[in-house]
Amino acid sequence: MTLLKYTYWQDDDMWLGYLEEYPDYMTQGETMAELQENLRDIYQELVSGTIPSVRHTAELAVA
Repeated sequence: MTLLKYTYWQDDDMWLGYLEEYPDYMTQGETMAELQENLRDIYQELVSGTIPSVRHTAELAVA
C-alpha cells in the first residue's frame, strides 16, 4: 500500500483537493469519500501515462 499526502478544503458544498506530489491536478467531490476516490483515480491516471507531460514536485538540496 502506498500512502500519498493530499491537500483538501471545502468550498461551499464541494470538497476540493490535490495530491501533494502533483499539485497541478486538482479534483473535487460532493463528499470527502468521493474526493478521496477521485484522488485515487487521478493518481492512477498520472502514473499510468494516461495524462501526458505530468509535472512532478521534488526537493533540491543547495549549499
